[in-house]
Amino acid sequence: MTISLSKGQRIDLTKTNPGLTRVVVGLGWDTNKYSGGADFDLDASAFLLYEDGKAKTADDFVFYNNPTGGAESVTHTGDNRTGEGDGDDEQIIVDFSKIPANIHRIGITVTIYDYEARAQNFGQVSNAFVRVVDAATDREVLRYDLGEDFSTETAVVFCEFYRQNADWKFQAIGSGFAGGLGALAKNYGLDAQ
Repeated sequence: MTISLSKGQRIDLTKTNPGLTRVVVGLGWDTNKYSGGADFDLDASAFLLYEDGKAKTADDFVFYNNPTGGAESVTHTGDNRTGEGDGDDEQIIVDFSKIPANIHRIGITVTIYDYEARAQNFGQVSNAFVRVVDAATDREVLRYDLGEDFSTETAVVFCEFYRQNADWKFQAIGSGFAGGLGALAKNYGLDAQ
């Protein structure tokens, strides 16, 4: 049975799901009907964070142009440039058994590509969600529906995985940023130039 979370909620992931080592993080969204003249290209990414909550190198930023990081523990499966269709629009695979010991958190984010030129923001996005699926059994473990809390934001931290002793936990974040990928990268300690 899938557990549905609300913003701010946390859950033991590996402790309550013995044997869970590899998950598929599915992210999805729809765009509201409007006549902006351009497709919405939302991009999922993962920031691998050290104990201080910051990424240190380009290898700690996983996205469609850098599809693996953290000793191949995190993999982006590819860019969906329109978000058309049902189900997951983009996916990130996380293998907890391979995550380097110096990585304490993984931030899962979504940004709007070329938001300035296209005059787009998350106020024009609906039905955004993140779900975690056990890669071995294809069972949906948890789901977090973000709701419609955004207006001018162009980047959103959907969730974070974090290490506590030998276990991994999940936190539903739902925090928006203006300034797109640049603002998000700066928040996580990287220069997005």
